[in-house]
Amino acid sequence: MKLNHFIESQQLDKQTIFSLFKKADELKKSNKKMFSKKILATLFYEPSTRTRLSFESAMLKLGGNIISTENAKEFSSAIKGESLEDTIRIISSYADIIVLRHFEEGAAKVAASVSYVPIINGGDGSGQHPTQALLDIYTIWKEIGRIENLTVVMVGDLKHGRTVRSLCYLLGKFKGIKIIFVAPKHLLIKDDIKGYLKRHNVEFEEQTELDRYLPKADVVYMTRIQKERMSNEEYQSAKEMYSITDESLKLLNKNARLLHPLPHIEEIKLSLKTEQEDKRVAYFRQAKNGLYIRMALLSYLLE
Repeated sequence: MKLNHFIESQQLDKQTIFSLFKKADELKKSNKKMFSKKILATLFYEPSTRTRLSFESAMLKLGGNIISTENAKEFSSAIKGESLEDTIRIISSYADIIVLRHFEEGAAKVAASVSYVPIINGGDGSGQHPTQALLDIYTIWKEIGRIENLTVVMVGDLKHGRTVRSLCYLLGKFKGIKIIFVAPKHLLIKDDIKGYLKRHNVEFEEQTELDRYLPKADVVYMTRIQKERMSNEEYQSAKEMYSITDESLKLLNKNARLLHPLPHIEEIKLSLKTEQEDKRVAYFRQAKNGLYIRMALLSYLLE
């Protein structure tokens, strides 16, 4: 299986996933500069820290070069009215690969339809964030040692959470997965994801309590309430409804892991000491894994 673009998690089969894991492990130990004549363009219409910088760092570590804009919505010809299609046609003539983050769901597919070079979806509205899901599942594999036979508790804004959506698509490829969705009633996971899980025989349930399910979890995947994607009334009703504290962390079994795509706000209230010393707190290692898995993905698409 060979991809020309990476737009959504559904594109990956298990063989490709584990091939990318192997490549990430190899590149973590390698100093080989294999792409000295290649250019990565990072085209971001929404703010980003981890995704943009980890992709740029990944390309630099591989010996390549970067061209970048971190706020293309304001600091590109989009402000003059240029279409995304025209922007991609131009930039794909300057670069060998493009990472696109956009505020509209489906933008990455549109970009891929006109690009001369591979497009990587760095997040499209409330749609998907497949490279985040890839690093998430890589982290689960590294931390727990398996992906099958796991109970995963997903918490927070599941309606707008593109990271949750993408991770569900990947988890659906593995056996023995149970997902417990914990969310306010107005921020439940969308029906298309539930339909996908049913078709792939993935057990799931929807709940509104958190602490009751922490002891059952192998993985707790926290997400922030996305204020920018809802009304102030909706945000206020969900804000701080769920949080992990030093006290609630005691409910997790000793081999469980706490993940978060970051940034975290009020949903994580752990002391600095706990974040630094409790092995169950894995989200900073998770973010670091993003560098290596994105190196592997760039290598896969460019070779």
